[in-house]
Parts: sequence; C-alpha cells; structure tokens
Amino acid sequence: MASNTPSNTNSTTTEVKDTWSAELYNKNASFVYSPAFTSAVLSLLDAKPGEKILDVGCGSGEITADLQKVVGEGGVVVGTDFSRDMIQKSKANGVKYAFVADAQALEFPSDLQPHRGAFDAIFTNAALHWCKRDPVGVIKSAKAALKKDGKGRFVGEFGGYLNCVGLRGAIHSVLRKRGCDPYKLDPWYFPSTQDYQALLESEGFEVQHISLTPRITALPGDLVSWQQTFCRESWLADMTDQEAEEVMKEVQGLCAVDCQDASGKWAIMYVRLRFVAVLSQIV
Repeated sequence: MASNTPSNTNSTTTEVKDTWSAELYNKNASFVYSPAFTSAVLSLLDAKPGEKILDVGCGSGEITADLQKVVGEGGVVVGTDFSRDMIQKSKANGVKYAFVADAQALEFPSDLQPHRGAFDAIFTNAALHWCKRDPVGVIKSAKAALKKDGKGRFVGEFGGYLNCVGLRGAIHSVLRKRGCDPYKLDPWYFPSTQDYQALLESEGFEVQHISLTPRITALPGDLVSWQQTFCRESWLADMTDQEAEEVMKEVQGLCAVDCQDASGKWAIMYVRLRFVAVLSQIV
C-alpha cells in the first residue's frame, strides 16, 4: 500500500512534507487493495481471531480494517504508514490504532509501546519497494515488533525483480536524456527472491515461502495519471509542474507500444514478491 517515501528522516520528524495523497491514491490505485490482488498474500498471512497484527505501510487502511474484523475483539490490529494523510484516511475508514512512522526505523508512539515485541504477525502489502534506503532496517523493525516465541511471522507482498519492466526503463531513458541521473532519482527497491531471502535470513528469519508472481495490472486511467500518483513526488519531485508533465507524457509515449491495447486501455506488468518468514526463538 502507500508507504515510505525515500527519505533519511526519522519516524518522529514532523517537518517532512507528506508527498502522498490518499484521495489521489484511491482514485488511481485502488487496485492495490482490491480483493482480486490481495487474496493471495492474505491467504499466506492466515490471520486468526485473537491475534495481534501490525500492518506496515497500511495506506488508507482498507485491508487493515478488514483484518480488525478477522481478529475480532480479542485481537489487535495496528496500522502504520509514513504518510500522515494516509493515516488520517485509515482512521476515517475505521482503523482503531494507526500511527505515522518510517518502516525502516520503526518507532512506536508511547500509547502503543506495550505492543512492541508482542505481535503474532507483521503484515505488509505493496509498501516495501518504497524502502530503498534501508531494506534491512525494515526487517529489523519487524523483528523487534514480533513475539520471540519461535512463531512470530513476517508476511508480505511488494514489487520484486522485473516489476514495472519496460516502464522503469522508459523513465530512466527520458531522465537521462534530460541530463539527470536516473539511478540517483529512482526510489524503487525491487529485489530478487534470492536477494530478499538472504536479507531475511541475515536477521534470524526462517523463510517458509518466497516467490515472484507476474501480474498484468489494468489501470483505471492513462499512464500519466499513474505517474502522477507514483512518480511525481518521488522521481520528479525537483521538477516544475511543466517539466514533470513533459517527462510523464514522453514516458507514456514510449510505453504505449507495450502498455496500451487497441481500445486505448492501459496496463502495467507488475511482478510481486511474496514471502512468509518465521522468526527464530534465538535472535
């Protein structure tokens, strides 16, 4: 879901501009939390009544609210996201406990501190590919939040190797032509299964499942609208509106041959990395 923008800021920093818009996200990317696209990872999570679950990168809270219903009154679900706008929207959507934080260095507010180290599961959907600065920091944050009984599980899905193939290359090409360093501007972390499994194991997790799943993702609008949601405030943050619009239109033009069908509808090839990892008792 929505998550951390690439930033070196601490989770408690309030001066950082919130570059996410829950309204824009819901308009252009509601597919992210649709049942069709989340059923597989939620099946891997296999939430149970009475469990404590932390939803990292909860975005506008649709899945978080559903998990609350699953765990019931005997359980607890807490959502966290880097975006204050997303957290406000998640609470409006019925999420009882939610707070702003950086998943790469997760800090709990004082009223939720008793839950730290007591979660049965850490869940995340469509968020960790925004944690390029410190992907190991995310795993360490999950580790610190989980129970140490040998059963605490870390379950999630995010963009993996070959995610947005073609589109990402087009953005690099257009930016390079304009004299920019696309590798420096690129905010995305799309690891292979081998690379991510190695990171999980380095922090004491036993990987029970890890896979890459290609998924053709139809867009509700054109590719410029998609870039407005996912690129304007990351890749193109330092550009004027006119410059950014020119880049997005040029990228769309390059991608049309692969991403637009005969009727004019747009789609992107997503590739999702899904994983289930259990924390060893000895950590």
